[in-house]
Amino acid sequence: MNLYLPSPARRRFLTQLGFAASLFAVPGAFAEQLMRTPAQTEGPFYPDHLPLDTDNDLIVLNNDITPAAGLVTYLSGRVLDSRGDPIRDALVEIWQADANGVYLHSGSDGGAKRDKHFQGFGRFLTGSSGEYLFRTIRPVPYPGRTPHIHFKVKRAGRDLLTTQCYIQGHPENVKDGVWKGLKGPKEQAAVTVPFTPLAGAKAGELRAKFDMVLGITPAG
Repeated sequence: MNLYLPSPARRRFLTQLGFAASLFAVPGAFAEQLMRTPAQTEGPFYPDHLPLDTDNDLIVLNNDITPAAGLVTYLSGRVLDSRGDPIRDALVEIWQADANGVYLHSGSDGGAKRDKHFQGFGRFLTGSSGEYLFRTIRPVPYPGRTPHIHFKVKRAGRDLLTTQCYIQGHPENVKDGVWKGLKGPKEQAAVTVPFTPLAGAKAGELRAKFDMVLGITPAG
């Protein structure tokens, strides 16, 4: 059993919307087309205290009946090795600012405005197809940064990749020092993905797909 999946009693959003299988149905690129996902800075705001709830639904915290503010986004993808094979048992972590631009960190600016209903951090353990899935919010800009979501991938207690994911076409990207620090358009494209309306959604939810290619082989 995946320890980082939400319990059926608390998280029914996948079965209710009935689209989970389709998130992973699109074949990936051929191995020769894959490029390694570029590493990026962890930044100063990896949570300095983890929430009690660290599952893959960042919208609802524990048994809170009030959801987080923001545009709900289903963020999915696969963790692949350098040959394009899926990596099983990879621990994917994400963290991001809330709808007010505040991180789950004591040093984040505007802490008094932090959305206490937003989990801010989540984990997912990949299965045999290397897939992961989070329900979170569309990232927002804050002073000095374009919208982004931080990622860290671990396996067997070892850090494999730390990177960030950006919104394709967002006007703040070209002003962002971290995004501009990537080595050219190919690296920028590797971490910049569309956030598009989710088909059949009734509340304007979005979806985004971000595959990560690690420079290791074999996957094991």
